[in-house]
Amino acid sequence: MTRKPAKPIDTVPLMSSSEYEAAVDAFIRNKGVTRCPTACLVRTQASVPAADRAALEHYEAGREQSRRTHIAATARLLGVPMPPASVC
Repeated sequence: MTRKPAKPIDTVPLMSSSEYEAAVDAFIRNKGVTRCPTACLVRTQASVPAADRAALEHYEAGREQSRRTHIAATARLLGVPMPPASVC
C-alpha cells in the first residue's frame, strides 16, 4: 500500500510590527477590552464604595440561601436526614 504525499501546511505570512499594533488596537476597539485579563488575578489596592460592598453582601447572602435550599432539596430527594438549620 502506498501513501499519498502529505499536502504541505500553508504558512501564514508574519505581520510587521505596525500591522500587529493596528490589529491589536482594532481588537481592543471592537471587543471593548480595557485591561489585561491577568490583572484580575491579584487583589487591588482600590477602595470599594459602601453601596457596592452592601450589594455584594446581599448577593452573597442570596446565593448562600439558594445553595442551602438546593442542598436540602437534594437531601430530601435522596432521603438523607438533614440537621436543623442553625440560626446565627
